[in-house]
Amino acid sequence: MITVENVDVWGFEHAIRGMRNPMNSWDKSDSEYMLANFCDAGYRVGDNDLDLMNRLYKAGPEHRKYLRQIMVSLDITAPLYWWKEFDTYKVGTVANSCSTMHKIAAKEFELDDFSHEHLIETVSNVTNTVMVLKNLMECLNYYRSQFIFTKDKKYWWQLIQLLPASYNQKRTVTMNYENVMTIIKQRTGHKLDEWNDFVKILRDLPYIEEIINGSEVE
Repeated sequence: MITVENVDVWGFEHAIRGMRNPMNSWDKSDSEYMLANFCDAGYRVGDNDLDLMNRLYKAGPEHRKYLRQIMVSLDITAPLYWWKEFDTYKVGTVANSCSTMHKIAAKEFELDDFSHEHLIETVSNVTNTVMVLKNLMECLNYYRSQFIFTKDKKYWWQLIQLLPASYNQKRTVTMNYENVMTIIKQRTGHKLDEWNDFVKILRDLPYIEEIINGSEVE
């Protein structure tokens, strides 16, 4: 399970201005703000600029530095097993997460606090994995209540060391369009549904498909 909220994209204007610096071709830029308040929501990238963006994109990472100046911020809620893989992308990304260390006992655990959509609920003569998770959740809630009542850290340790990788954590992530292109390339068709869902969301970001324009993601 993965959810993405509060998507914000900015930086097209200065990225395009810088993109045209090497050839002093600012006069060929045809992008413009469509709103008087100069916000990125009202910024339209023109055909000339999109054509150059696409050509530089095809030329490779050393030529498409403008992508590193287009920024995107997202609130992502995903299981810890997905975050473990996302942490591969350290260069150019920043993330602030909800803290399991400080807030793990803040509320009772509920089933939807965990990604469980692929767990097997009814299988003959085999352990029901949904029940395994529910039993673990009851165990976590028991030690949570003991920790709240006694403040004894030994109960807190039970929460930390028993917490499964399916636990969903929220992080606010900021990255650039070069990171986006890298993730699309490396994670399309991944075994985890979360990656495929995330790639679809990234492909819907402003002008991503126009920049790629039928090319393979490099």
